[in-house]
Amino acid sequence: MTVQDTLVHYLERLTALMEKIERHDTAEHGILQASLAPDMFPLHTQARVAANFALRACCRLARVPEVCFDAGDDRDDGQVNRYASVREQLDRSREFILTLSIPRDPVDSPPGEDTAGHAAISLPMDEYIQAFALPNFFFHLSMVYAIARAEGVPLGKEDFDGYHRYPPGFSFLQ
Repeated sequence: MTVQDTLVHYLERLTALMEKIERHDTAEHGILQASLAPDMFPLHTQARVAANFALRACCRLARVPEVCFDAGDDRDDGQVNRYASVREQLDRSREFILTLSIPRDPVDSPPGEDTAGHAAISLPMDEYIQAFALPNFFFHLSMVYAIARAEGVPLGKEDFDGYHRYPPGFSFLQ
């Protein structure tokens, strides 16, 4: 499985997570505003950042200019359906990634240059992907999952990775 395949798969999982979260959001966008701690991004931002990391990684691997489909329309004025906006960003990101021609071996690629918080980084491309881009993508994806679970959305490993299966009512604590 290539990096491109992995990111497309997990963007699809993130889309499915967002759909399930929306079905369980009784406070009309309340879960989207939730975060694990006051100084952390809310769920909707975590989803957007995950999509952006997938794009950043794939654009660098394909040697194309970086794109971003974050509509930046998270204002709280009642005019925006944030779930639809996040879903659109995820769909557009996945569709764009699928159009890219990414070499299977990034060894000959230029360094991955980026920012990590306020630090500028320049890493060999394979290290950029394996030690920076993928971990950051999965961090933000995991935050979406964790916030939703903390808000009472009934999610399991199957929702996260699409591979696990457990019988109805299964619990590790029984």
